[in-house]
Amino acid sequence: MSTARVEGPAWVRDAVFWHVYPLGFVGAEKAGDPQGPVVHRLPHLVGWLDHLLALGANGLLLGPVFASQTHGYDTVDHRRVDPRLGDDADLDALLAAAREKGVRVLLDGVFNHVGRDHWAFRQVLEQGPSASTASWFRLRWPEGGWQPGVEPDYDDFEGHHHLVALDHSSPAVVDHVAEVMSHWLDRGVDGWRLDAAYAVPTAFWAQVADRVRERHPDAYLLGEVIHGDYAGVVREGHLDAVTQYELWKAVWSSLEEGNLWELSHALGRHAEFLDAFTPQTFVGNHDVTRIASRLSDERHLAHALVVLLGVGGTPSVYYGDEHAYRGVKEDREGGDDDVRPSFPAAPEELSPVGLPVFHRHQELVALRRRHRWLHTARPAVVAVENRRLVVASEDPSGGERLLLALSLEDEEVALEAPGAREVLAGDGARLDGDRVVLPPHGWAVLAG
Repeated sequence: MSTARVEGPAWVRDAVFWHVYPLGFVGAEKAGDPQGPVVHRLPHLVGWLDHLLALGANGLLLGPVFASQTHGYDTVDHRRVDPRLGDDADLDALLAAAREKGVRVLLDGVFNHVGRDHWAFRQVLEQGPSASTASWFRLRWPEGGWQPGVEPDYDDFEGHHHLVALDHSSPAVVDHVAEVMSHWLDRGVDGWRLDAAYAVPTAFWAQVADRVRERHPDAYLLGEVIHGDYAGVVREGHLDAVTQYELWKAVWSSLEEGNLWELSHALGRHAEFLDAFTPQTFVGNHDVTRIASRLSDERHLAHALVVLLGVGGTPSVYYGDEHAYRGVKEDREGGDDDVRPSFPAAPEELSPVGLPVFHRHQELVALRRRHRWLHTARPAVVAVENRRLVVASEDPSGGERLLLALSLEDEEVALEAPGAREVLAGDGARLDGDRVVLPPHGWAVLAG
């Protein structure tokens, strides 16, 4: 078995994504009729592309845009735009506007399961075991046989009965997913986030990925994986990357608990992943409590950003995080609403209260752009204590190095900074020989 590093499409090397949950962003109804009237809300997003660029990003990671009944992850037609968002022409216009501005676009593909009203499952309910799509699902029919109006039992997604699990051993499902992905790549998208990839056999992804890349070799395929063998999923599923939840968790919990040993350990793991592929990194997304709500000390928001943008990975910024939006994820019906808010008509309408955080994002994204090699740079811990951490990120091809220094202490501290030549970013940081002096709760990025 080959263990060669997965490099992914060349364009991803420079990608920084702005992640948007469209149904929330445009203020769409929480529930809708997939056959209902079209409301043209997607053009609202076109007006925010300049905000994305001002942030320093060059990619748009879109949440679900396809016809569904509620939150978008209960897809009923993968080839039709959700009427609460608009129609095909609206999505085409968004893709064209993004392309004109040099912005790459990823779509969210929900291929582990479908909504109960998906046309393929409706055929099963209406026609029984003889339906041409019966092989798409893992069905259990009553012992007495099927009769009109009698539903089969079926596998669902994590106990959610309205989300019908697909049978990924079915060749018809492989055909369907490969064709859907290729269809929208043909229309101008640049890749896919594969929802709940962890629940799907890697052999399925491998078949789909190989078929998709025959037509679109530059497509970026990103799997949502929370726990498990990240490198194994990438390698066996023929994917480019998976989501780096391990690092996400370590960032917020180590900063909040004053235990930078946890972050040190996670960065060691992250370095191992970078030997195999470049993970997709984040400190916020549509499924988790916002980083500004996780951290009780707002001074530590900058520390989280330094890690996100100062080590290897393909980073994304979840909409609103760049303005320190708050939002708590709750495990209940509607518990995602707080982290999936609507945005105003134009960037100028955002509160100026969040501008300092926005400017911090700009500063660190710009720094990353000046050091393109950070995309694959392995972090190496130089020094660690409970509330102090110094990490080196080194150009894999040699020649350049950055040092990231973090302090959670209440007083000024001096940390090891071997080889540091210049402070590139950081409030009040200064060099003192081979040490960097940080103010209380300070941080720095240094050329080394």
